[in-house]
Amino acid sequence: MAVRILHPSAPSGAGPLTRWLAEARSRNTERLAIQFDAAGATDVEVVAGPPDDRAFGARLRNVLVGLTPGDGLVALGSGAIPLASRRDVGAFVTVAGSGERRALANNYYSADIVAIGQAASLPRVPDLAGDNALPRWLDEVAGFEVDDLRRRWRLSMDFDSPLDVVLVDPTSRPAGIGVQTLDARLAAVRAVATNRRAELVVAGRTSGRTLQWLERSTAARTRSIIEERGLRASSPDAIGQGGGPARRPRSLLGLLLDDRGPEAFGSILAELGDAAIVDTRVLLAHRLGADEAAWPAPEDRYASDLLLPNGVADRWLQALTASAVAASIPILLGGHSLVGPGLRLVLGPGR
Repeated sequence: MAVRILHPSAPSGAGPLTRWLAEARSRNTERLAIQFDAAGATDVEVVAGPPDDRAFGARLRNVLVGLTPGDGLVALGSGAIPLASRRDVGAFVTVAGSGERRALANNYYSADIVAIGQAASLPRVPDLAGDNALPRWLDEVAGFEVDDLRRRWRLSMDFDSPLDVVLVDPTSRPAGIGVQTLDARLAAVRAVATNRRAELVVAGRTSGRTLQWLERSTAARTRSIIEERGLRASSPDAIGQGGGPARRPRSLLGLLLDDRGPEAFGSILAELGDAAIVDTRVLLAHRLGADEAAWPAPEDRYASDLLLPNGVADRWLQALTASAVAASIPILLGGHSLVGPGLRLVLGPGR
C-alpha cells in the first residue's frame, strides 16, 4: 500500500497568511509521515507543488498510475487530521492494506483523508473538484464498500485556514499579524456559552451530533441554522447519473444579506442571539456559487477568518467582516472546521 500526502506549497508572491498556512500544513505533513511509518506504512510520499488549475481527480489519477494491481492507497491533504492519534492512522492503514474493494474516510460527506483497498483497480476517476467528494464517488459510482469515522470528531479537523491552526494550537500566531480582536472575540464567545440566560447562534455546515455536544457541554441556548452540508461532495461527478439537477447553493442568512447588504451582517446576528459563530463559505457559495475559483482570494478569506477587515481586498467580504467586528455581540467567522470540530476547541473544557 502507498500513502500519498498532497501538499499545496505557497505560490510565488503569496500573502503572509497563505504562507503561514502552508508552513503549518508542512509541519503537519511531517507529523503525519511519522505516524504512518509507525503504523506500518513503508511507502509514504509527499506530493508537493504550487496550486494550479488541476482538479483533485486529475491529481489522484496521477497517483494511481504508479500503483500495481492489488495495491492499496491512503490519499490525504497536508492539512488533514492534525488531531489524529496513532490508532486513528492505523485504521486507515488497515483498510488500504486489506486487499478488498472497500474504503474508509474520515467523513463520508466531507473527506480529507480516504483509504482505498485495491486502489489500482479503480475505474477512471473523473475530475472531482476536491477530495470531499471522493467517498461518494467510490460508493455510488465505483461500487466500493465505503465506511467512515465521523463519530471521531477530532478527525474532521482540517487546516483550511490559519484560524484552524490557531484553534488547534492557541499558542500559534502568524509573525507580524495582530490577532488581538480574534482573541477578544474568542474569550467573549466562551463567556456567552457559559451563561444559561444567553443564546449562541451557530450557522453553516454544522451537524446534529455537534449540536448535541453543544446542548450537553454549554449552558447557553443554541440557535442553529444548518445548511449546505455536503456542499463539496454533491457534485454531478460524485453522484453519477440520476442524481437530479444540480441546485445552486442557498442560505437563509445569505438571503437576508441579499436584501439588506453585508453592512447589516452584525446587526442581523445581534437580533438572533448574544454571540454568533458563522461558516462564511456557505455565504460565499450562496452569493457566488460553489466553485471556489469565483470566491474572493484565499488571502482575503483568511484575513476575514482572523477578523482583520483591513486585510480583505474584496469589498463585499470586507464589509461583512467589518460589520462582524463592529457588532454589538461577539462574532466568529470561519469555514466548516469552525462550526464543526472547531466548536469543541473554542468552547470545550480548558479553552
